[in-house]
Amino acid sequence: MYCLEIPPDVRACRLCERCSRPPARLEYLRHFLSGDTMKHVRIGNGCGFWGDNLDAPVRLASAGRLDYLTLEYLAELTMSILAVQKAKDASAGFATDFIDVLGRLAPTLQAQPQLKIVTNAGGMNPRACALQAKQVIAKAGIEKRIAVVSGDDLLPRLDELLASGHTLNHLDTGEPIASIRDKVVSANAYLGARPITDALKQGAEIVITGRVADASLTVGPAAHEFGWGFGPADLDRLAAGTVAGHLIECGAQATGGLWINADESTHLENVGYPIAEMREDGTFTISKPDGTGGAVNIETVSEQLLYEVADPARYFTPDVVADFTTVKLTQAKPDVVNVTGGTANGLTDTYKVSIAYRDGFMSAGTLVIAGPNAATKARRSGAILLEKLKQAGFTFAESRIEALGAGDCVPGVITATADPPEVVLRVSVRDPRKAAIERFTKEFAPLVTSGFPGTTGYTTGRPPVREVFAYWPALVAKSAVTPVVEVV
Repeated sequence: MYCLEIPPDVRACRLCERCSRPPARLEYLRHFLSGDTMKHVRIGNGCGFWGDNLDAPVRLASAGRLDYLTLEYLAELTMSILAVQKAKDASAGFATDFIDVLGRLAPTLQAQPQLKIVTNAGGMNPRACALQAKQVIAKAGIEKRIAVVSGDDLLPRLDELLASGHTLNHLDTGEPIASIRDKVVSANAYLGARPITDALKQGAEIVITGRVADASLTVGPAAHEFGWGFGPADLDRLAAGTVAGHLIECGAQATGGLWINADESTHLENVGYPIAEMREDGTFTISKPDGTGGAVNIETVSEQLLYEVADPARYFTPDVVADFTTVKLTQAKPDVVNVTGGTANGLTDTYKVSIAYRDGFMSAGTLVIAGPNAATKARRSGAILLEKLKQAGFTFAESRIEALGAGDCVPGVITATADPPEVVLRVSVRDPRKAAIERFTKEFAPLVTSGFPGTTGYTTGRPPVREVFAYWPALVAKSAVTPVVEVV
């Protein structure tokens, strides 16, 4: 095997095992020799939410031949949970799974020193997350420059913003925030890709953010690598990058997870996580590591493209308003889909703000009801439970009875065609009064002896009482928010 003189605009080979040079990219040589001289960057997402598979990031980074590994941990509910954690402990408030994953990534980071990580694991406390991350990699003998992106947390400034005329009215109903102001536990603006790009320009190899838009985790590295700006000249490229980020942000949902035609041959037990290989003109492919399960085809990519999309022609992000109706998908080869299009449809002067507030308490309990007329008996058992509570003086702001297995999971869509031999009774309630919810949790066990025959499944104990955090979407002027980049 001979070393090749690689052109200066093509990175050195990562996979050569007979050379003492720092490993880098056969991928670029392959593209160059095929006549594609355009710069490429491979961005893989190994996490779609806090709670996703812990092995996925390690497997993807090891086998994906990546330039960047992104890890997406945050959802609206997650932010409220992290806010409560931080209120109890000033060193908490971030996605702790990331610290575990980072430790397990150490061998890959040593073998692939060019690999960079971009993650929103910082949640409500990105600096504390970064300090722990710094300890983990130092213990592994790895030197990585870590940057923190913050400025999204508006809770300390909430009253100041309101006094300055930023109404933060409910985005859907127009209701003023005054109605829930005293219950607010978190308020975070969705920042965009620019501060991630700024962090990478400062030499960061690991970027840890608070709340940024999911797709911006991909747009940031692409904009940095290709020199895209954030003005009118590059809006179409930013839109294309947003499409790429949206396609990989939910992890395995783009590679066969929840695919309508998934079956045993899809091998989801070994599902590969998605890789967006981007070109500087904004076109890209979606793929997964060779030899992994799952599938990358027109259907899997189309399903993810439309996931959580209201108006496909106007997909709002802090970086650009993207038009998904211009996207074109082509099956380039097995498990590789080529993506073009995805143009800009404007730019907003506001950030979306995710606000969470306390909204009472809830609990949900289950029992198994088996035998003839199981669904009827289950629904009647739920009614009996609520009636007994009413007799004891407890009614609830919300209550629901479901016979799971009899069509209640998706009412009006799935209809049971026969009397199922068994169903799961699920009764849930919500109320401002914690005492009422606590009383509710004590009514399931009595049905085992005073309910219908075939009642079982009570050995797990009483259902827990959980605090409810409700979601309040709003907008705030971008001029009122200042992203901050800090190298720690």
